[in-house]
Amino acid sequence: MEKKLYVGNLTYSANDSSLNELFSKAGEVISAKVITDADSGRSKGFGFVEMSTAEEAKKAIEQFDNTELDGRNIKVNEAKPKSDSRSDRGSSGGKRW
Repeated sequence: MEKKLYVGNLTYSANDSSLNELFSKAGEVISAKVITDADSGRSKGFGFVEMSTAEEAKKAIEQFDNTELDGRNIKVNEAKPKSDSRSDRGSSGGKRW
């Protein structure tokens, strides 16, 4: 079963291939994606890595959490499911009197 990891505190120079290269040391990487700003294309400082098994994901967390990458201590943990925060805001349509 594949496991998705959150990777935070990345430098602005981080990219998909550097994440893939690092995490492949812990096991098979299914995907590695640094989240970038739509306008500038620069890293937003975090990304996601999908490992092929839960065991490899656990190994990656143990191996890389709070370790230095490009001068910064990165944060690695299990990614939380994406929530639809829009549904928590209530109705936005119609006039307000």
